[in-house]
Amino acid sequence: MLEDVITYLEMLERPTGRRVAAPLEKLALMHAERCTVSFYRYLYNAVGEPWLWFERRAIDDAALAKVIGKPTIEIFVLYVRGVPAGFFELDTAAPRETKLCYFGLIPEFIGRRLGPYLLQAAIDQAWSRPLDRFWLHTSTFDHPKALSIYQQGGFVAYARRPILFEDPRESAILPRTLKHPRLPPLD
Repeated sequence: MLEDVITYLEMLERPTGRRVAAPLEKLALMHAERCTVSFYRYLYNAVGEPWLWFERRAIDDAALAKVIGKPTIEIFVLYVRGVPAGFFELDTAAPRETKLCYFGLIPEFIGRRLGPYLLQAAIDQAWSRPLDRFWLHTSTFDHPKALSIYQQGGFVAYARRPILFEDPRESAILPRTLKHPRLPPLD
């Protein structure tokens, strides 16, 4: 079993501070309308595998299609020079509330100031509708800078919860050879 701490963060009003400028790259942010399961799996796996994302890998294509096909799910993809670089997923199902379900960059694009820019885009999209609360949760297995990036973006932690979960490498949901800074190798 793996020990984790989930931190819950929220934003109760649209930030009014300084905006994050776009990095000096050729960028495009596109809404992936009617996102296909195969493209979603590519994004989810490419972004999340280094950080032990496994929940969406554990469900079959039909179940995943139902999740991402809901009218309340919005998936936005960041492209750098025409190449997918990261994505965020919003869930707008709750009235006047939006959840940032997934957010991240493909490893080759980390360290180029794209994370704060992508988070600004997620914040802008969430607050483009009447909203009282924008929230998310992050894990100690996420990128080491994830929590601070969210806090710099204007989110405030409101709860922390320790959890235990089975190592997804043990059940082959993730590769047994996957290396993570917080985990010893399996073999």
